Amino acid sequence: MENQPVVRIQGVSKVIGGKKLIDSLTLDIPSGQVYGFLGPNGAGKTTTIRMIVGLMSITEGDILIQGSSIKHEFEEAISHVGAIVENPEMYKFLSGYENLLHYARMSPGVSKARIMEAVELVGMEHRIHDKVKTYSLGMRQRLGVAQAILHRPKLLVLDEPTNGLDPQGIRELRDYLRRLSREEGTTVFVSSHLLSEMELMCDTVAVIQQGRLIDVKELGHSGKADGSGGADQVQETVFEVNAPAAAQDLLVSLGFSSRAEENGVVLTVNRTDAAQVNARLVNHGIAVYGIRPVTRSLEDQFLEMTGGGRID
Repeated sequence: MENQPVVRIQGVSKVIGGKKLIDSLTLDIPSGQVYGFLGPNGAGKTTTIRMIVGLMSITEGDILIQGSSIKHEFEEAISHVGAIVENPEMYKFLSGYENLLHYARMSPGVSKARIMEAVELVGMEHRIHDKVKTYSLGMRQRLGVAQAILHRPKLLVLDEPTNGLDPQGIRELRDYLRRLSREEGTTVFVSSHLLSEMELMCDTVAVIQQGRLIDVKELGHSGKADGSGGADQVQETVFEVNAPAAAQDLLVSLGFSSRAEENGVVLTVNRTDAAQVNARLVNHGIAVYGIRPVTRSLEDQFLEMTGGGRID
């Protein structure tokens, strides 16, 4: 079961008032990742999230959480889920700890020790006994995450958790979500409109448009540390050189397809070929100042995939 997806969205459609908001969406969400969910305005992200947590019915298809159907085995399926959809709601006249204690009484098996574990995980040890009414938005968001993970869910669902947070609050959120994924093995499924933060936070992102899945991108945070297979990976590579025109002529004579830029040349090679190209350039008296892969930001890729569609 370790390698099985935590969530399987199987041919899910949602129709409201004759309009198809989600169109045959199929997506597997793997275990132990921070998994991002992106899409332009009206793409269907929140609709999908509401169906995952049982706040909206499914017109067609099914969603399995840890193998249990959200349609037919709701109690079993939802027992594996913690979620914050929109803003976390708390009793403001109680302290953060009293809120968590109240929630713990409704969740079998949650001890006071577990409450403090969750508090420490989101970094609230020094404020947990203060009244919630004194908390900033970021503190309330942290408390909401602590509440959502009390029962050790396999899946934590967060819909736009960065809304209203300042840069420090966003960074803290990113850090403790990644810590939650690493230390507790919780899969975090998160939607956000901040692409730069999603790029830093997520292991993988799925992009939907007009209710359909259009791409899944691995961002590499959970990649293998041994570098296996890297030598065969072909990618665009920039060689920063002192004489781009001369380097371009040499590479063409050697049979490489390349293009010259102001400070170097760009060609598509694997690591082995890159080392050979570097040696050829140096042997012909061309100074190589640097070799780096051409990278495109998540924002660039998103705009390319969606035709420039804005995100919510």
